[in-house]
Amino acid sequence: MGSFSRNLRNELKASRKIYFWDLGIRNFLIGNLAQVENRSDAGALWENFIIAERLKRNSYSDSIAQYWFWRTQQQKEIDYLEEVNGQLDAYEFKWNDKKANVRVPESFTKAYPEATFHVITPKSADEFLL
Repeated sequence: MGSFSRNLRNELKASRKIYFWDLGIRNFLIGNLAQVENRSDAGALWENFIIAERLKRNSYSDSIAQYWFWRTQQQKEIDYLEEVNGQLDAYEFKWNDKKANVRVPESFTKAYPEATFHVITPKSADEFLL
């Protein structure tokens, strides 16, 4: 997945993130087949899972959504951006509901005031995937 930039000076323009469609292959390659409750990478696993499922959903429904992640040189980041018909939606993915009280980076809201911001946890995943 490529990075989102509309030419602000501090946005990363040529960065990439790699996600796996099949998390079993991912887990095998990194040598960790433990249950998610016993993993130190549960957050990264959750992010990979939810993004892969959203991209599959968009593909199956013939969605015209464009998608990216967003990061600045100061390491401010948004996990997933999706744009449909000019509406930009920003998403953060949190495995732990206790960490779900996340605020959108101020530099993002200044640059893209029309964008919405959502935090997706296992409890709210259904609305994101259906």
